[in-house]
Amino acid sequence: MNINTTARHFDLAKDDRDFAHTRMEKFQRFAKDIHEIHLVVTAERYLHVAEFTLRLKQRELVVREEAPEPRRAIDLAADRVDQQLRRLHDRRVDHGHDVLPPVDGQAGASGASKPEGEDDSVGDSREA
Repeated sequence: MNINTTARHFDLAKDDRDFAHTRMEKFQRFAKDIHEIHLVVTAERYLHVAEFTLRLKQRELVVREEAPEPRRAIDLAADRVDQQLRRLHDRRVDHGHDVLPPVDGQAGASGASKPEGEDDSVGDSREA
């Protein structure tokens, strides 16, 4: 996984950069196919904008958050990336794993017996 960090219009402190890298490494919990993560932190007047771009195997995720402090903006954006990756992971895990009903011949093979008094006969049980 390739991690790039860019700061625009200000210098990102070393501890904020390290904080961002530790948050980005946790993204692999939900997606093992992350090829590249690019973080751009921009200072705009009194706000800092953090934008994550993740390149995965078949898709690209982009998240943008803003806050008064750069660390808070990075934290908010990382939380949103976590949510999106969690949803993506759930969709990947659930996709195609529907439980199929048992085939007719296999239902009796499990050893389950019918309660006494039940009849296998098919037909009308009304008296004539």
